[in-house]
Amino acid sequence: MKNRLIAIILLAACAVSAGATGLNDLENFVKTVKTGHADFTQVVTSPAKDGQVPRAKTSSGTFEFSRPSRFRFVYKKPFEQSIVADGQTLWLYDVDLNQVTARKQAQALGSTPAALIAAAPDLRALQADFTLTDAPDQDGLQWVLATPKAKDSSLQSVRVGFKDGALAVLEMLDSFGQKSTMRFSAFQANAPLDAAHFQFKPPQGADVIRQ
Repeated sequence: MKNRLIAIILLAACAVSAGATGLNDLENFVKTVKTGHADFTQVVTSPAKDGQVPRAKTSSGTFEFSRPSRFRFVYKKPFEQSIVADGQTLWLYDVDLNQVTARKQAQALGSTPAALIAAAPDLRALQADFTLTDAPDQDGLQWVLATPKAKDSSLQSVRVGFKDGALAVLEMLDSFGQKSTMRFSAFQANAPLDAAHFQFKPPQGADVIRQ
């Protein structure tokens, strides 16, 4: 009887473990989290050249989204920049340069990290652009590996890390070997957000480039 009880406990533990995968976390995140707000810190590391130490640049700011097609990254340090997707247009505003770049959102997103965490309406939509697989647990997080299907993608791969089902880390490796790691904190799921946050009007006098 005792051995049978131990076996039942072990089977139950295995079932819980099997359910707690990064892919399941991603599917649940896309399905149930319709809006979100978080702070982020991003570290971009360039590959080492000629035996030199890799260079790293750190920036920080805030991130919010309203699924399926609106999001906003606001970089506050070290330079002010905004990336706003309003559902039709993707806007990039560089405060120092007083320059705005506008692109059609449908053409700009596709196989991008933003599509993974903010823009896609469901997992099926993501699977049209990415090959999604579970990656080994690491640093107390459950991971998903997303590989772009497009041969001309500027990304090699993206890893998304979840902590207890909440978005925690986004790691991006581009075709030049540059790695970007974005860590999220104070994440608020399904937070009420003002629709005006996802609207953008070029500041007066700014140079606007449409692509």
